[in-house]
Amino acid sequence: MSLEFIGFIGPSESSESLAPRGPLVDTAFIKASIRAQEYAGFDKALIAVNSASPDSFAIGAYAAAASDTLGLLIAQRPGFTSPTLAARQLATLDQLSGGRVAVNVITGGDGGDLQKDGDFLPHDERYERTDEYLDVARKVWTSDGPFDHQGKHFRVERNHTAVRPVQKPHIPIYFSGASDAAVRVAAKHADVYMMWGEPLEDVRTRIAAVRAEAAKLGRADKIRFSLSVRPIIADTEQEAWARADRILERARASFPASDFIKRRGANINVGSDRLVDIARKGRVHDQRLWTEIAALTAAAGNSTALVGTAEQVAVAVLEYYRLGVNTFLFRGFDPLQDVVAYGQQLIPEVRRQVAEDERVEQRRAA
Repeated sequence: MSLEFIGFIGPSESSESLAPRGPLVDTAFIKASIRAQEYAGFDKALIAVNSASPDSFAIGAYAAAASDTLGLLIAQRPGFTSPTLAARQLATLDQLSGGRVAVNVITGGDGGDLQKDGDFLPHDERYERTDEYLDVARKVWTSDGPFDHQGKHFRVERNHTAVRPVQKPHIPIYFSGASDAAVRVAAKHADVYMMWGEPLEDVRTRIAAVRAEAAKLGRADKIRFSLSVRPIIADTEQEAWARADRILERARASFPASDFIKRRGANINVGSDRLVDIARKGRVHDQRLWTEIAALTAAAGNSTALVGTAEQVAVAVLEYYRLGVNTFLFRGFDPLQDVVAYGQQLIPEVRRQVAEDERVEQRRAA
């Protein structure tokens, strides 16, 4: 399996443990982040979406112009934009970037956050809408002539767009969602199914469930798997754990009256519920999976970490790779500082260990 590394482009420099500074949309930081990730060897970078953040499409367009090689994973919520318009926007970005765009389909999120943008559909109906949404988007990208669509959520007559993606047959679809309804839609549409960092056995079970559902559609071998984690690395294991403790202290101090506390008991998505439950079961799982930030934030997104030296974290990453994960989203708590460290230490070490592991397997098979 080939490896893929995904970074993160935020509109400004901040994290759970780093209070925002500078303008909300900081073009100097965005450009610096892009250049650092290109230099570090990241293949793509995620541009996230929520009701309070700058628009992911607009940031993506700026990032396309400011980058040379970095792929752009644009998070997008079905239902907020018509599928025909979103498909044209993504195809246009793919043209402008020379074929560097992918879409991260986010159906869920916190129920409260969705309602802030006017989405009150129940959980399973949202995934039903996403299924139909992606059916229409694919037709926009691939149809040879005008097409009609008559469904529960969308009606389209004689759509035929001139702009098509550079990438064929269509823009890659990265899919997020941990519920049974999400797995059913992912099995049909996803090129890459994205997971947050959970213990190895949980990830093994999730991969098996997605593959089993995809097998019903003849797609068991068509889906790749991604894991999102927050590596905390240092020169020694002791220093790495001490750094994790400092990150937790800063997070507690930076957001004493933050929305993190309010999230507890709120309408949280299934993926967050899973991480919160994992955090309740233990501060550390599988020796390196650290859950304290997930516990503090009620798992507000990608919030579990792998802690250790670059070599130790790479060993942990290799264990996920052996389960079938070949895409890794690495996001640091100190964004620019961590990107540099990942590029100098972690990414090369993961590549080295995976290559050695594959050589060993090849020798065994010979």
